[in-house]
Amino acid sequence: MGALHEGHLSLVQLARVSCSHVVVSIFVNPTQFNDISDFEKYPSTISKDIRMLNDAGCDILFYPDVHEMYPLGTKQKDHYPLGYLEEILEGKYRPGHFQGVCQVVDRLLTLVNPDFLFLGEKDYQQCMVISKLLELTNRTPNTILITGSTMREKDGLAMSSRNARLTDTQRKKAATIYQCMNEVKKNIGIHAISALKEKAVSTLEHEGFQVDYLEIADEKTLLPVSDINRSEKIRVLIAAKIGSVRLIDNTPLLS
Repeated sequence: MGALHEGHLSLVQLARVSCSHVVVSIFVNPTQFNDISDFEKYPSTISKDIRMLNDAGCDILFYPDVHEMYPLGTKQKDHYPLGYLEEILEGKYRPGHFQGVCQVVDRLLTLVNPDFLFLGEKDYQQCMVISKLLELTNRTPNTILITGSTMREKDGLAMSSRNARLTDTQRKKAATIYQCMNEVKKNIGIHAISALKEKAVSTLEHEGFQVDYLEIADEKTLLPVSDINRSEKIRVLIAAKIGSVRLIDNTPLLS
């Protein structure tokens, strides 16, 4: 959605390894915002974005307007049966969000018809939703989804376009999210999952965050786990707001 950073560019670089041509779309999609003020405040730096994409080796930038993406208007929508994926975590706190994501990604895939689709793991649940979309629209295996690792600042904060909206004080506190995830990772299997979650939430709230969720979940299903089975991969996922800026992050817990 623009306001590009090194995390986005790492996906361009990943794509260059697998593909002869790399297409990047920039489109701030109105149908995935359940908060109109969040949509209106979303940062736009298109001139800088174009320079960054040129330097990164992007071949084509697709930069449509709303009418091009939604010629019949944004109220005329398809429905995608995503099941419980749109009812938990991000889906619970942003109702309708993943339907909006599917609306625009379905259109982008139809227009570009890519062999590969590269997404960042920071939006872990979104990656799962898009994987489901590929199945629902019979694009698998013609379009293969590849995820890239989350890129982080020196203090561990996940790179995000929304970081530009943080004040200096908020920016310093934002690294607490990464610190809490590391604490959970260090103590997983030592302390009860419920205790780890409670301590992490308390730490974030002490720093002024409003926590939407902090969950330890199965990587394949995103359903919460209550005890550790080391044969399964689990992940901690967080969404928390500081001031008016909502940040999300996640990391695997068992290597």
